Amino acid sequence: MSLLDRYIARQYLVNIVTLFAILFTIIVAVDFSLNFDEFSEKAPRFLASWGWRENQATRLVAAAALALDLWWPRLFQLFNYMSGLILVGAMGFTCSQMVKHREFVAILAGGLSLHRIARPVLVVGVLMTCLQVANTEFLLPQIAPLLMRDKSEAGERTLAAQKLPLTVDATGRLWFASRFDATTGELFGLWIWERDAQGLLTRRITASSARYADGAWQLEGGVADLRRGNDDQMEPMAPTPVASISSELDPTNLRIKRFQGYGQNLSTTQVSGLISRISAQPQPSANQLESLDRIRYGRIAAAACNVLTLLVCLPFFVRREPANMVTQSLLCAPVALGSLVGGLLVTTAALPGLPPALGVFVPVMILLPLSIASLTSIKS
Repeated sequence: MSLLDRYIARQYLVNIVTLFAILFTIIVAVDFSLNFDEFSEKAPRFLASWGWRENQATRLVAAAALALDLWWPRLFQLFNYMSGLILVGAMGFTCSQMVKHREFVAILAGGLSLHRIARPVLVVGVLMTCLQVANTEFLLPQIAPLLMRDKSEAGERTLAAQKLPLTVDATGRLWFASRFDATTGELFGLWIWERDAQGLLTRRITASSARYADGAWQLEGGVADLRRGNDDQMEPMAPTPVASISSELDPTNLRIKRFQGYGQNLSTTQVSGLISRISAQPQPSANQLESLDRIRYGRIAAAACNVLTLLVCLPFFVRREPANMVTQSLLCAPVALGSLVGGLLVTTAALPGLPPALGVFVPVMILLPLSIASLTSIKS
């Protein structure tokens, strides 16, 4: 890269980091101030575990530590959601600074085209998008359980065990557990009802606990209560032991059903493996497969939308003639928000008549010609 490219790239990166730092600081500070009472109520228990004496100062420190413990995993998730908007905002600030110091005039006076400005901006935008992809594929899956915590679970490293409500698997069996430990993936007080094509009970399986291993649930104290007879008179048969039972409802799938948005934090490899297990069932859930397909392909579409939106917004700030950058920002804002929010909505919601593998790329198909038209419209 030339000296000019390095200069623009450095300024652009500084603005990106500055905007992320300001955004994260504001969000954490506002949440801490609004929910200070909840964090403060939990502080004494953690002060005791740390061996600190409780007073106003230590309680404030403990409350702040709990807020940071809750938010540091969420900041990585927020990085993905805000990356596209920050890229456009930092590009606007970079160009505004160059206009203020008449650097565009110097570029034109040196016989260089203003299109040269797009090269370092595009390179940095692609690198930040690659960082977003790496965050999605490697970091978020590792901290996914921490992202499911609420304020009452700040400071905890395990998710609270809760009852598993009646859940239907791909074969039509009903699952119920008095307690599901989302951290370890264990089920306690498990009941499974198997049904025929008419929905009538054919077998009931109970177990004191179950752990998922080797592609099946390994039952502890599993017993099957078989039934026979016609619809009017069902006679129970002798109970028989059951050691394991196969189902696509593995711990990951159960976490997705329990925690809204958990599937978004899985890596593409994990999502693909879950799709394979569900597809292998005799009666796979079409809705669940479509939802997972949107997650898998939507990540590619979202990353492309970020870069294309950056190119679409570039002509608002890279201008040969002097212009008020505040006015240009106001003109650019609806375009950037419309492109990014529209892309996010389409990649997460189903489009009637289109398969997920195609529907999520509709925003990319729209933004691609717009980005080409925007770049060629720059007067230099």
